[in-house]
Amino acid sequence: MSVTDRGPVRAEPRLDPRGVRFSAALTTVVLALVLLSGSGLLVLAQAVVFAVGAVAGMRFAPYGVVFRHLVALRLGPPAEREDATPVRFSQTVGLVFTAVAAAGYLAGLPVLGVVATAAALAAAFLNAAFGFCLGCEMYGLLARLRGPAAQS
Repeated sequence: MSVTDRGPVRAEPRLDPRGVRFSAALTTVVLALVLLSGSGLLVLAQAVVFAVGAVAGMRFAPYGVVFRHLVALRLGPPAEREDATPVRFSQTVGLVFTAVAAAGYLAGLPVLGVVATAAALAAAFLNAAFGFCLGCEMYGLLARLRGPAAQS
C-alpha cells in the first residue's frame, strides 16, 4: 500500500436531505438559545453533537438518529438522497466554530463566544430555512481546488 492509498473506503449511506435540514433546524434553535443565554455548556453540548457526526459518521449523528426514529417514519420515502461526505465535512466545520464558541464563553471571553456562535448559527439557519449547506459548498470548492489528481 502506498502513502496515498487510503485502503478500503467505507462509504456512508446516502442521506435523506430532509433529515439534514431537520438537524440544521434543531441546531439553529440550540445556537439561538446559546446567544440568548450566553451558555458555554450549551454550546459545548452542540459541539459534542457535531463531533459525533464528524468523527463517527452521519449515521450516528444525534439529530439524524432522532429524525430517522421519530420523524422519517411519518414521512414518505425521500425523492432523492445526498452524499454524506460533504455533510460530514460541514459537521466538522460546525464543530470548529462551536468549540471556539465554547472556549470563548467558558474562558470569560464572551465576544469570542458570541461571534463564533453567530457564525455557526448563520450557517445552520441557511441550511434549515433554504436548504443551502454552507459547509457542503465549502467542501465542493475545496475538492475543485485540489483538482482531479487529488481526488483519485
